[in-house]
Amino acid sequence: MAGTRPATRSGSKYVTPEGARRLRAELDELWRVERPAVTQAVADAAAQGDRSENAEYIYGKRRLREIDRRVRFLRGRLDGMVIVSQPPADQTRIFFGAWVTVVDQAGAVRRHRIVGSDEFDQGTGYISMDSPLGRALLGKRVGDEFEIELPAGAASVKIEAIEYEGTVPIR
Repeated sequence: MAGTRPATRSGSKYVTPEGARRLRAELDELWRVERPAVTQAVADAAAQGDRSENAEYIYGKRRLREIDRRVRFLRGRLDGMVIVSQPPADQTRIFFGAWVTVVDQAGAVRRHRIVGSDEFDQGTGYISMDSPLGRALLGKRVGDEFEIELPAGAASVKIEAIEYEGTVPIR
């Protein structure tokens, strides 16, 4: 069919409880606060007369479309998400929600949390389980070393520690 966009991959369906709360808060803010304010601004601009050259009206209508698009996306994502609130039975391996301490070949120590695609930019050190590093880390154990191809080039990484929220780190 002409004019239709190809389906886009929406990422993993998993989310932490904190991530789900943030997404719900964003949805609530958009629907209950921002959308009514923009709707009122559009109505006020429309009351001024000629809409074809009314910048406030044109911008307001565009912003309403953006808000509605984001609201539809958030509702769809939240409906299909699985909230992971418990650590896995095998806490010696890296799974969703784990905090992982890694050391690269240069000796740089980094700490990452494996999260869903909707929350990776929500906090310092959060990486998506769908990212190259996130996929490479899943299932690994403390002491495992591996090579990974990153945008900056190949890197050798060693896992130093694994920790899940509310548990003792495994080193």
